[in-house]
Amino acid sequence: MPETTDDPPVVENRRARIARFLRRPRIQLALTVTAAVLLFAALVFPNVLSRLTPVGFARIPVEGAVVVGLLAVLPARARKVFAVVAGTLIGLLVIEKCLDMGFFAELNRPFDPVLDWVLFDDAFSFAVDSYGRPASIVAVAAILLLVVAILGVTSWSVLRVGELVARHRRRSAVTAGGLAVAWGLTFSLGVSLTGAVPVAARSTATYAWDRAHQARAGLRDGATFRKEVQQDAFKAVPPADMLTALKGKDVVFTFIESYGRSAVEGVALSPLTRPVLDGGAAELAEAGFAARSGWLTSPTFGGGSWLAHATFESGLWINNEQRYRNLVSSDRLTLTRAFKNNNYRTVSVMPGATRAWPEGNFYGYDAVWDSRNLGYQGPKFSWSPMPDQYTLKQLNTIEYKKPGRGPLMIELPLVSSHTPWAPIPEYLPDWNQVGDGSIYTSMVEAGQKPKALWAEPKKVRAEYGKSIVYSLTALINWIKLYGDDNLVMVFLGDHQPSPIASGAGASHDVPITVLAKDPKVLDRITSWGWAEGLRPGADTPVWPMSDFRDKFFTAFGDQTPAS
Repeated sequence: MPETTDDPPVVENRRARIARFLRRPRIQLALTVTAAVLLFAALVFPNVLSRLTPVGFARIPVEGAVVVGLLAVLPARARKVFAVVAGTLIGLLVIEKCLDMGFFAELNRPFDPVLDWVLFDDAFSFAVDSYGRPASIVAVAAILLLVVAILGVTSWSVLRVGELVARHRRRSAVTAGGLAVAWGLTFSLGVSLTGAVPVAARSTATYAWDRAHQARAGLRDGATFRKEVQQDAFKAVPPADMLTALKGKDVVFTFIESYGRSAVEGVALSPLTRPVLDGGAAELAEAGFAARSGWLTSPTFGGGSWLAHATFESGLWINNEQRYRNLVSSDRLTLTRAFKNNNYRTVSVMPGATRAWPEGNFYGYDAVWDSRNLGYQGPKFSWSPMPDQYTLKQLNTIEYKKPGRGPLMIELPLVSSHTPWAPIPEYLPDWNQVGDGSIYTSMVEAGQKPKALWAEPKKVRAEYGKSIVYSLTALINWIKLYGDDNLVMVFLGDHQPSPIASGAGASHDVPITVLAKDPKVLDRITSWGWAEGLRPGADTPVWPMSDFRDKFFTAFGDQTPAS
């Protein structure tokens, strides 16, 4: 019986044939041209997805002239070291530009090479919740392989071009000089094929310089923030002089996930949300409630809700994880702790939390209710562990309608409008049907699945709008059905949704509303210039979200803060 496996000579012969094939002049030329094209593409590679077009690559990279020139003058050993180092650095910049594309698409900003690594854990958790663990692990493995491939290809490209340059030093030096002259001429004349992107490209060098400065600023930001956190105008104000105008009131701060300005004013979304807001304002007015609404600029976009919550609570601009960690390890006075100091029961109701939340001690909560102890027995709605209507109904049981209780301060994030906006719960007019949540099982089974929705991106914006309508409907009806004379409700968005829902060029603005039955409460904020009702106007003042804490303390306290 003959052997079916290759013996060593056969393997060696096969390798020799492959080596001979690769040494053919035409193959060598093809490999060199491929390397040059890949190097060129890497040097002009954009960091914004919309610029990833053929016209976007019709440019002259000045870095190409520099690389070829250095390869032409360096001795053999130094040339190889330079080629590997340069290829690796170019590959790293391509990877970061790819990360920028993802961050621009979701968070409307570039990737921060110092401060954003922590977000990958949250991204993986979100992918698991939306698409399952096996698919998420496969995606991570594919991304890691892509990273290795990019670094390998860019390094090989520079090495390959370096070999060509070494054989033709004089011609290469002339070529590098020609590239530099062509770049200089097109730069000085402002030549552009589209009127927006110049032919003379210096994007790689500029991008590397900007990212280095960004990293440096990120490293320095910790020291800057430590000074900011100690500058608190209300630190020395006695608790007895704060929040006096809210004595005896129950104050509820409700964040509606991804409730941004685009949902209220956007051409595609306002036809969905305005009837709910305007109709809700009229219904609440019949029930005795009045409201004022304004705009806040969120420190985040498309995600990072905890950064917005921290900014709102602390009166500091918390726009990255480093600032957040430094904040929660400080003694900064928060909205919650100010209420706690005035003998309120302070409660956090966090339906989206699935594990312990030690930061609750920093904020000053007496109790934290989350997905593990809210008694929900129904299915998850993709990322959202439970529907907003269930959370609001359960709020009555756990805190709001308890007999004999004292004044309450509650922070409540509603999460049904969290991406991926599928499936969306149905609002139940009869709140007694909510029960333990089992009724929602059929809704999840019949609802749209995230994979199906995101396979057709044009439909995403409409589904986002529907999710906001659901959350607003549930909240407005809870206030109308269960809100009493002592309720003061403040509800707002944490951030805008990702650009696929908010649209290109959307601001960081979110709506905020203060609502109460007692007219004296709204009299306190007359000077704010906010619009009547649940919908702020186009000309309503816009504040940074970090301004709210101090303005709130000033409006509802008896003592002006120290300067």
